Amino acid sequence: MKLGTGFGLLWSAYAVSTYGTWIAFGAFPLLAVRVLDAPAFAVSLLEAAGLAVAALAAVPLGPWVEHRAKRPVMITMDLLRFLAMASVPLAYLLGLLSYGQLLLVSVVTGTANIAFTAASGAYLKHLVHRDHLLVANARFEGTSWVATAAGPPLGGALVGLFGPVVTVAADAVSYLLSALGILRIRAGDVAAPRARDGRLRAAELLDGWRFILRDAVLRRLFFNSVAVGGLIMATLPLLAVLLLGEYHFPAWQYGLAFGLPAVGGFAGARLSSRLVTRYGRHRVMVVSGWLRSLSPLGLAFTRPGLAGLLTVIAVEGLLITCMGVFNPLYATERLQRTPAERAARVLTAWSVSGKLAQAALMVVWGVLATLTSALAAIAVSGVLLLATPLLLPRREPQAASRSSEPGSPRPGSSTGRRISWR
Repeated sequence: MKLGTGFGLLWSAYAVSTYGTWIAFGAFPLLAVRVLDAPAFAVSLLEAAGLAVAALAAVPLGPWVEHRAKRPVMITMDLLRFLAMASVPLAYLLGLLSYGQLLLVSVVTGTANIAFTAASGAYLKHLVHRDHLLVANARFEGTSWVATAAGPPLGGALVGLFGPVVTVAADAVSYLLSALGILRIRAGDVAAPRARDGRLRAAELLDGWRFILRDAVLRRLFFNSVAVGGLIMATLPLLAVLLLGEYHFPAWQYGLAFGLPAVGGFAGARLSSRLVTRYGRHRVMVVSGWLRSLSPLGLAFTRPGLAGLLTVIAVEGLLITCMGVFNPLYATERLQRTPAERAARVLTAWSVSGKLAQAALMVVWGVLATLTSALAAIAVSGVLLLATPLLLPRREPQAASRSSEPGSPRPGSSTGRRISWR
């Protein structure tokens, strides 16, 4: 299915920056553990504080992005992320790298990520006809998992050959290339009308959350995604401490443990639309949502050596395959149920809530790991994840009203309001 030149350029920009991100997977925890000798709580705090401050800073970004053309916003955020990430290898080479700088870069890039996600999700919604959104989201999802499979092992090898900051430099360059790709799009743009006085009202800051909570399906998907994302992300810094610190895995094995299972994510994304055709969207979403909550408990059985490496690969493989099926369905349902004029605010509210939950749970799990052990804290997260599927929609969702999306272009159209993806 052809989705147009504009989509192709957007997809290419996404692919480049996603590969850069996954090549640099674990770079900050690695720098914190290996270069700065940071303990488990400090590594968790690095991730958590960056997420929390970025999320709070991004609260007014939803309305701000909504009223501006989306392509310039995306390009600006890419350039901002390039400058922030490029400062890390520069400081390392000058012998000036510090925990505080890593924290600041985490905040800046986290804030830019949220603004970019809001703008790009809105841009995709208008760039691609609603009937093709599942296909478009599946392509993004598949690309993400291929990058996840290839990036960490490649990043681990680069770290082994050239040192711990080379992957951060690669990530910085990827944002620059993404900006150049988005600059080439000639498919129009969109900006919601501003108030007559041009001022941002306090009520607008909460509009995204109000819309989510009024829609029963979005409300359940929202709480499910926040809980699942928070509990999974809470264990990532602890896994870095466990595998790199306590078990002394080489960087390439650490990358392989999270890269190889991503092949399952690609397969799941490719199967997603086919499974929907055969079994229906709701059934596939619920089954894959249940299955993705079961596997993380297996990480509690991680041990040193080859057995531990194989355990992580197996557990992550099942988790990521289910996520590859689930994520395009959930992303499509969210976009189809959100009017174009509110897409940026809803996506910003969703991102802010997810980041804050992740930050809070990272701190809690960092404390829990300090009081017990990293492995025990990971086990607790796995147990709690077992209950998250109860938050999924229980019945087949009614289709979102097409009339709620004024100005949606017909297939092949290159005119009208336009918006984006991540």
